[in-house]
Amino acid sequence: MTKATGAAGGPPYLRIVAGIRQRIADGELAPGDRVPSTRQIAAQWGVALATATKALTTLRLEGLVEARPRVGTVVAGGALAAPARGRPSPSAPDRGPAAAPAPAADPERELSLDRIVRTAIGIADAEGLPAVSMRGVASRLGVATMSTYRYVPSKEDLVLHMADAAFGEEPYPAAAPEGWRARVELGARTLWGLYRKHPWLAQVGSLTRPLLVPNLMVHGDRMLAALDGHGLDPTTLFDIHVLLYSHVQGVAVHLEMEAHAEAATGQSEDQWMDSRASDLRELVASGRFPAFAKAVGAFEDGYDLRLDALFEFGLKALLDGLTPLVEGARTATP
Repeated sequence: MTKATGAAGGPPYLRIVAGIRQRIADGELAPGDRVPSTRQIAAQWGVALATATKALTTLRLEGLVEARPRVGTVVAGGALAAPARGRPSPSAPDRGPAAAPAPAADPERELSLDRIVRTAIGIADAEGLPAVSMRGVASRLGVATMSTYRYVPSKEDLVLHMADAAFGEEPYPAAAPEGWRARVELGARTLWGLYRKHPWLAQVGSLTRPLLVPNLMVHGDRMLAALDGHGLDPTTLFDIHVLLYSHVQGVAVHLEMEAHAEAATGQSEDQWMDSRASDLRELVASGRFPAFAKAVGAFEDGYDLRLDALFEFGLKALLDGLTPLVEGARTATP
């Protein structure tokens, strides 16, 4: 492990910045290549996550790296392509006095709640929800941390704004499909698509303490409207709604968990399973779990867990099971 100590007594994050900058300059990290994540930097350099985050933020402000949703932080396209500021390129012709640069825009004047929220969503998409902080968002925007507090009082409030904005990104068609089942399927798949786009979103809120934000209410209202008018009593109606939502969120939670695990271990899901192959063989050979051994032994290439397929399989099973209840209640209602 490399222990980070700042050059000449400077802050440790500058040593990390210099190291990654040098790797980019040497061509070891090319445009589009992933740079170490905050967790990997923290482990490699022996620093806190906050220090690692500050190092990546500094590299972003220098234009050397950029965040890409669900990819991570990568080397920017034009990183180190231009000559250093203040030094002309040796091959550049003398064009006489340079024109006066246009006045830079004032980030403070351009600040808005929407920009703060969208910047925070970009951080969460690329690095996960724990990476979002008021200081980190302000740094990404190039403003003082206290400036963001004029628009949102805390990180908790910021996360609510982020969730509300994310849930509002997929509008429903003006004409609803025919039949309660088709309408429920549309609602469930719309939510799943949003969780796929923003995996951190499934980590926000719970069944017992739901998010009370308008754009999530839109999805709930559509689901309840699809089930309404079939003779279901209010409790059953809401139970079905909550059950369907819990299926979508319950599977989606693992999208972000897998992203976190991969960042922490440096192993993909398949690589992690391969590294545990001997443990699995030992469990199967123990004879203590005959049903498990039989099921695992039936796979030629192992069980392939696909969350998208699992979501669809579960949705169909739920709706098949609920159909007699929903349609039977309508038939029994005078």
